[in-house]
Amino acid sequence: MNGQRATPLALRLKERIRRDGPMPLAEYMQACLTDPEHGYYRKRHAIGRGGDFVTAPEISQVFGELIGLWAAVVWQQMGKPSPVALVELGPGRGTLMKDALRAARTVPDFRAAMRVHLLELGEALRREQEAALAEAGVAIAWSAAMRELPKDAPTIIVANEFLDALPVSQWERIGGQWHARHVGVNANGAFEIVQCPAVGAVEAIAAHWPAAREGDILEAKAFADLAAHVRALAPAVPLAGLFIDYGHDDWRFGDTVQAVRGHRLEEPLCSPGEADLSSQVNFADFARQLGGGELAVDGPVTQAEFLGSLGIA
Repeated sequence: MNGQRATPLALRLKERIRRDGPMPLAEYMQACLTDPEHGYYRKRHAIGRGGDFVTAPEISQVFGELIGLWAAVVWQQMGKPSPVALVELGPGRGTLMKDALRAARTVPDFRAAMRVHLLELGEALRREQEAALAEAGVAIAWSAAMRELPKDAPTIIVANEFLDALPVSQWERIGGQWHARHVGVNANGAFEIVQCPAVGAVEAIAAHWPAAREGDILEAKAFADLAAHVRALAPAVPLAGLFIDYGHDDWRFGDTVQAVRGHRLEEPLCSPGEADLSSQVNFADFARQLGGGELAVDGPVTQAEFLGSLGIA
């Protein structure tokens, strides 16, 4: 089976594909990460030496501390509103927020005003976050969906390696036409990428790209829920967001989907539900979907530039 593993989720997805036909790549990625029973982020301890990957907050506490000080300065620039919602999307093991709150002790009024909200759907990670933040000394609430986050208070959003895990759709240029890339099952019972008729807004998306050649692959991430939440906040309350991720600053072709398990790359169709799936962020598209008269978008800049400007040296 080309190295593919018969994980519990793999068996379930193959039954679905045999019954309903190939599934869009974005739906496959969504199922692998968030399936209620077998999704990667539901049960696994993903981060750290014993997990599958390491993020910047786990390497140095200075990373989170500087972000905490950044948030304090932003709060001051907002006019010191109280209360203020400090929201982290995908908080990992709680390390970044723990370090940020430690640094924010130097601004007591900010700590007194803040209400921390963490967006986390994984049970295992939430338990780690609760342990890490048990002595934080501020009010903390957890949400499992974007719609549960507060909408009536000034808000500061922080997201480190959150956007890369959002599902991505792909299309491939074949015979002068765009074809949607789906996940199917071949005669040997293995997952494979198959081409299906392109439907929906692919032509509108493609209009943002340079002229495509045979075999070029077009990607578009599912930013809609996050963008809708941000736009709903923007006219009503002061709002700032810091999104830290890996990707590119303009439109380009290519397949960027990757899987990581045990700190090693593997084929994305290999271990459904047991490997981290991600893809690069198109910051230009993210800015376009966030954009509007109420929002100003800065960057992107490199992580080194951002941390350097905050004085990490």
